[in-house]
Amino acid sequence: MLDPDKIIAFMLVTAATSIVPGQSMLFVMGQAIWREARAGWAALLGMQLGYVVWWVMAGLGLGTLARAYPLAFRMLALAGIAYLAWMGLKAVRHSFHVDEEHAPIPEASSRNAFRDGIVVAASNPKSLVYMVALIPPFVNAAKPIWGQILSLAVIALAIDLMVGALYIFAGRSLAGAIERPATRRWIDRSMGIAFLLIAALILLDLLSTPV
Repeated sequence: MLDPDKIIAFMLVTAATSIVPGQSMLFVMGQAIWREARAGWAALLGMQLGYVVWWVMAGLGLGTLARAYPLAFRMLALAGIAYLAWMGLKAVRHSFHVDEEHAPIPEASSRNAFRDGIVVAASNPKSLVYMVALIPPFVNAAKPIWGQILSLAVIALAIDLMVGALYIFAGRSLAGAIERPATRRWIDRSMGIAFLLIAALILLDLLSTPV
């Protein structure tokens, strides 16, 4: 089973990365704005199906690595912690420059939102890099990996669905909020500080655990 503290930390990281509007959520928001909620839901569900592909690939690779090379898996966990800290620093740094950038714009509508949602998720190799980097710090290599990764996948997909629902039901309002530099500044700084704290706590836990 997963450590409850790590579950909470993973939920915070997942929620933060889902709330910040990237390519995927902007696609969902665009469908909800231009073609109403039904298209937004189709896009969101299609994306979750695409993410399942990356979760399976990440799980297969990490499960094999943990069994065959425990030390290498530990090193990958340390790299994941460093990546999480880097994202935190990047978010804090970005918060001081939001006035200089244009707000993200929701994408235009699609005739087949479900199909295109799958394509948006499955065609983004950054999803696999993100998962491979962030999964190891949250799992215990001494326990069965697949069950832990399955639990993380269910948590991540559920949170993504909830955040996506928020974008669907409040698409236009959120689009307006995102255009305000003060809102984007607050989101970036809050996310950055949270990521740095979580990275530090996981690092302390990892260093206190024998290989």
